[in-house]
Amino acid sequence: MGGTRQQILAMMIEKGDGYVSGEEISRKLGLSRTAVWKHIEELRREGYQIEARQRSGYRLVFRPDRILQEEIACHLSTRSFGRVLRTLKTVDSTQKVAHQWAREGAPEGAAVIAEEQTAGRGRLGRSWHSPPGSGIWMSLILRPPIPIARAPQLTLMASVGIARALIDMTHLPVRIKWPNDLLIRDKKVCGILTELRGEQDRVHYAVLGAGINVNIDGEAWPPDLKGKVTSLSAEAGRAFRRSPLIAAMLKELEAIYEKYLEQGFSAVHKEWERLSGILGRPVKVRNASGEVSGIARGLNGDGALLLDTEEGLIPIYSAEIIEGCQSRSF
Repeated sequence: MGGTRQQILAMMIEKGDGYVSGEEISRKLGLSRTAVWKHIEELRREGYQIEARQRSGYRLVFRPDRILQEEIACHLSTRSFGRVLRTLKTVDSTQKVAHQWAREGAPEGAAVIAEEQTAGRGRLGRSWHSPPGSGIWMSLILRPPIPIARAPQLTLMASVGIARALIDMTHLPVRIKWPNDLLIRDKKVCGILTELRGEQDRVHYAVLGAGINVNIDGEAWPPDLKGKVTSLSAEAGRAFRRSPLIAAMLKELEAIYEKYLEQGFSAVHKEWERLSGILGRPVKVRNASGEVSGIARGLNGDGALLLDTEEGLIPIYSAEIIEGCQSRSF
């Protein structure tokens, strides 16, 4: 969408159910009334239903579920997260765009959100199914003053923030699976990927990626994912507008991030365990050293998964969880 149409759309969104006059649009944007009308027609072709009334102006009647700065901004209540925003129609990976933006000096809290990813990335180099217009594919830039050794805690922190937002907005039983997934009824609905650049003693920046399946029909999944993944709409039986979800996620992420920086991982620890879907369950984990089975008991102070095994309680710092013979870290 062009910049001028974005400005006109923002003015109508700000008015809510009220009208914005053509004269006001012309004056603020330096356009002729004819040019305003042409932009309104373009918005209509993009799916916006706009009522025009003589001597009153223009009023938004219906807004399609689009990921646009103006749509997100009208729901946003954060101080910094999402206040600097790039919304893209199609991109290979929001992570890739965010890394470049971070190197160019993007501020903390800047976010990249796309309607579609053609080469979305998951953990351990896996691809991420990111069809157009149906999910939230987002990368958030952070600049935490922490050593690299603590960076894995950012993923655990983010899982708490996103889970809280999704539960609040959808009332679905979202649960966390260590280290980076959110599940609904044991099916994956969200994956979180944290990548960073830094030195041993400090993080220069981190890119926190989140892929949330919002309005994806069960029949749309590739064969290898069916039965393993789900979406918010499939679980709730209704569709969700994505802009309010994005704003809610950014609000909860900002709140838990600020708390984490002030109080350390202890501020995240208990909340993560409360929202966990694996504690008390038998699990098998696979890492570079092989496979270990036991009962998941919680997290230690660093964020490692505590596994109760025949050899005693051991911390697992980097691994993927296997349930039975089938990997569940898609």
